Amino acid sequence: MEKISRTKVVDLLKRRDFGAMVNVKGWVRTRRGSKQVNFIALNDGSTINNVQIVVDLSNFDEEILKLITTGACISVNGELTESIGSGQAAEIQAREIEVLGACDNTYPLQKKGHTMEFLREIAHLRPRTNTFGAVFRIRHNMAIAIHKFFHERGFFYFHTPIITASDCEGAGQMFQVTTKNLYDLKKDENGSIIYDDDFFGKQASLTVSGQLEGELAATALGAIYTFGPTFRAENSNTPRHLAEFWMIEPEVAFNDIIDNMDLAEDFIKYCVRWALDNCYDDVKFLNDMFDKGLIERLQGVLKETFVRLPYTEGIKILEEAVAKGHKFEFPVYWGVDLASEHERFLVEEHFKRPVILTDYPKEIKAFYMKQNEDGKTVRAMDVLFPKIGEIIGGSEREADYDKLMTRIQELNIPMKDMWWYLDTRKFGSCPHSGFGLGFERLLLFVTGMTNIRDVIPFPRTPRNAEF
Repeated sequence: MEKISRTKVVDLLKRRDFGAMVNVKGWVRTRRGSKQVNFIALNDGSTINNVQIVVDLSNFDEEILKLITTGACISVNGELTESIGSGQAAEIQAREIEVLGACDNTYPLQKKGHTMEFLREIAHLRPRTNTFGAVFRIRHNMAIAIHKFFHERGFFYFHTPIITASDCEGAGQMFQVTTKNLYDLKKDENGSIIYDDDFFGKQASLTVSGQLEGELAATALGAIYTFGPTFRAENSNTPRHLAEFWMIEPEVAFNDIIDNMDLAEDFIKYCVRWALDNCYDDVKFLNDMFDKGLIERLQGVLKETFVRLPYTEGIKILEEAVAKGHKFEFPVYWGVDLASEHERFLVEEHFKRPVILTDYPKEIKAFYMKQNEDGKTVRAMDVLFPKIGEIIGGSEREADYDKLMTRIQELNIPMKDMWWYLDTRKFGSCPHSGFGLGFERLLLFVTGMTNIRDVIPFPRTPRNAEF
C-alpha cells in the first residue's frame, strides 16, 4: 500500500481540496450497499462524525472485502471527493484498502441499540460507541477548561497526596493502604492491629480529599487548586456515587464566603461555555440522542445569575411547599441535611435556575468551617444544579486557632495526625476559603448522562473493580 501520511477524520471533514489523495485509518462502524458499490462509515475517535468511504467492488479482491466487517480496523488510501449525499461535504473514493485488524464475529457492538447496563459490562469496548466517544472527548475538554480557568487567574496547580493518614471529612469511609499480611496480623493486648511493621509505620489510607493539604499551600502560594483522584469507601449504589472519582479543589487566601461564591459561579460558567464552544458536535449528539433539553439547560446556566439563598430561607420555602401539598420522600425541618430531592425542588421548580445555598447548621457540616456570629450556623456554600442537586460544596475556613480547637474537641476528632493542620492557625493565620467540585458531577451535567458510572471510563463501585 502506497505510503500517504494519515489525516484524522476530524481534519479530513474540513478539507475542500477535492481530488487530493488522502489516507485515513480507523474502525468500521457500518458497511452497506449494493453488488456494485459499498459505503463504509469509518471513525477514528477524533470526532463524533464518520467519514464515508465509497468502495467500487470491482476494484477490490473478495478476500479483503470479506474482512471489512463492523469493528474491523482498516487503512484507506483514496481520492477526497465532494459528497453527493447530505450530512457532510467530503467523502473518500477508495483506491487501496488494508485490513490492519480483522474483527471476530462475536464483536458485541453491532449496529443496534445497547443498554447502558450492558455497555458497563464491556467497558473495555464502550469507548468505541458514539455515545462514549462523545462523553470521553467532553471529559478531556472539561479537564483542559479547568486548568485554563485557574491558570488564567494566577492559581497554581498543587499536587496533594493520594496516600494519607488524615480523614478530611471525618466520615471514616476510607480505603486502607497496607503491605501487611492480612492472614497474620500483629495485634496488641486489646486486639487492636499494630502498624509498627507496616510500610508507613502507621495506619494509612487513600485520600478522600486534598483540601487540608490545599489549605497549607494557599497559606504560602496565595491561590491554588488541586485536581486528582479521590476515594470513598461508601457502600452506596446510587447513580450519583463512585468509590473512585476526581475532584477539583481551589483554595484561596484572603477570600471570604462571598468571594468563594463568585469564584464557584465564574468557574462553572466557564466550563459550561467551554463545552458549548469546543464540544458542540458531541454535546449536540447527546442532546439529540438522550436528552432533548441538554443544550437549552447549558445555555440557561450561562444566562442566569445564581440565586444566593441562606439555608434557613431554603427550609422555609420547602416547608411552604409541603404545606401546599408537595410530597417529599424525606422530611423537611431546620437542621436536616437536605436530600437531593429537596435541592432539586429549589433549583428546578421554585427558582428555575442554579442556587447557592449558604449558612448551614454547624451540626451537619465539617469541623473546619468558619462559624457565624449566631453560634448556630457556619459559612458553608453548596452550589445546587438542575438534574444533579449538589455539584459544588465549600466554605470559608475557620482561621482562629482557639475556635478550631474547641470545635475539634466537641466532635472528638483524633488530632494526633493533624498537628500540621493546626500549625497553620498558629503561624501567620489568614482568612481563606475554598470548595470542591466532583469532576464526574460536572460531567453528568454537561453530557446529560443520568448515571455517574457513564462519565468515567472504568467505574469503581461496591463489588465492582473490573477492567
